[in-house]
Amino acid sequence: MRTFMDEKFLLKSPTAIDLYTHMSQLPIIDYHCHLDPAAIATNMRFANITEAWLRGDHYKWRLLRAAGVPERFITGDAPDDEKFSVWCHTLEDCIGSPIYHWAHLELKRYFDYDSPVSGEKADEIYAHCNRVIAREDFNVHALLKMQRVEMLSTTDDPADSLEHHAKIRALAWVDVPQVLPSFRPSNALDIEKPSFTAYIQKLAIAAGTAIIDWESLKTALAQRIAFFAEMGCKTSDHALDPPVFCATADDTTAAQVLTKALRGESITPAESAAYKTRLMRFLGIEYHKHGWVMQFHMGAQRNNNTRMYGTIGPDTGFDSMSDASISWPLARLLNQLEEADALPRTVLYALNPIADDMLATMIGNFQGGGVRGRIQWGCPWWFNDTKTGIQKHLVTLANHGVLAYFIGMLTDSRSFLSYPRHEYFRRIMAQQLAEWADNGEFPADMMKLKKIAGDIAYYNVKEFFNM
Repeated sequence: MRTFMDEKFLLKSPTAIDLYTHMSQLPIIDYHCHLDPAAIATNMRFANITEAWLRGDHYKWRLLRAAGVPERFITGDAPDDEKFSVWCHTLEDCIGSPIYHWAHLELKRYFDYDSPVSGEKADEIYAHCNRVIAREDFNVHALLKMQRVEMLSTTDDPADSLEHHAKIRALAWVDVPQVLPSFRPSNALDIEKPSFTAYIQKLAIAAGTAIIDWESLKTALAQRIAFFAEMGCKTSDHALDPPVFCATADDTTAAQVLTKALRGESITPAESAAYKTRLMRFLGIEYHKHGWVMQFHMGAQRNNNTRMYGTIGPDTGFDSMSDASISWPLARLLNQLEEADALPRTVLYALNPIADDMLATMIGNFQGGGVRGRIQWGCPWWFNDTKTGIQKHLVTLANHGVLAYFIGMLTDSRSFLSYPRHEYFRRIMAQQLAEWADNGEFPADMMKLKKIAGDIAYYNVKEFFNM
């Protein structure tokens, strides 16, 4: 048997080791995450390892529930040391899980703890990690610097003041990463939701203009896009669950639907689709004007457990993959922007892997414009950033496109301890590239192989986002 998760972890040949060593020296650009800007602005510290490692992490919560752990020890009021203990008892059973690998990489890289986790060792690990956390130099800024994070992009609502981003920009850090906002206008698109009219009032206050109709809504959103751009924003992000764009929609129809919604009248699915189609077309054109990247996250089926949603709210581990079709609605929207000669650089993600080959071929429909890899199939997301998910992604993209132009990994995480996921991705990618070369399927030209590996790990995304 091989040594458990040693420096050759996931690397099966000298070629793979050489490629990973090359990538391991490169910084990280995390172009989509859910880190809290306030925590960065205040250089937050953690009370203990439970707060740093388990709080807010619905990946871990799902495993704890599968192990039969009562909710009190997951999101409830149990003492932190007891929550940590049940987590260690659970993790030791998670053979084959990416979370098992991530957890051990995180313990190694942040806490210099290099032993398999078990329930028997829970007290030892808890004490060890808390001693590290108690050090003066263990804070959010140090964690980002430790993993050589060069840029990260948070997820922000158009009505957000971005006050914490302003504070971050004013900080005199050493080796400071860029911390940029991203524009996520889901609340402005979700016209069918009961909260829509209240949100529009909030957006109007942020924009400093009344929103009474379609034209004033577009004016307000354009104003917020301009403000986000001034604050360094380079990307939008859209959660489309699923995309519902229709073949045709015009401003008149969208205006009529918006008027109904502002009056508090109910909106039909067809009306919602028309409104969203026209508003997304407008937003895409605005993004193109500002040179932004547009990101679509598709295929999540959220809040399936309504009892738990009512008890502890959203984003707590009760989401799964949707099997709703996304190909035609997606193609319609991209085509409308292409017809207007205003299709931004775009990244497409799908949560259900049944869409993998579809997306890998969809991006080929809209490439060009003098931009290398203008439309990207985004990295394996959420339930797919597993070892096999990453391997499948690399192979499928190579089958249908040009893998060498891929913009690589992101964290999509709320945890400041999640950056070893980039190491996990880079190790798997190094092994895949090496396998092709070692098998004689690609020339054993290490200079070329390192160029491809380095581009996917770092340089492509830096160019894609105009860093």
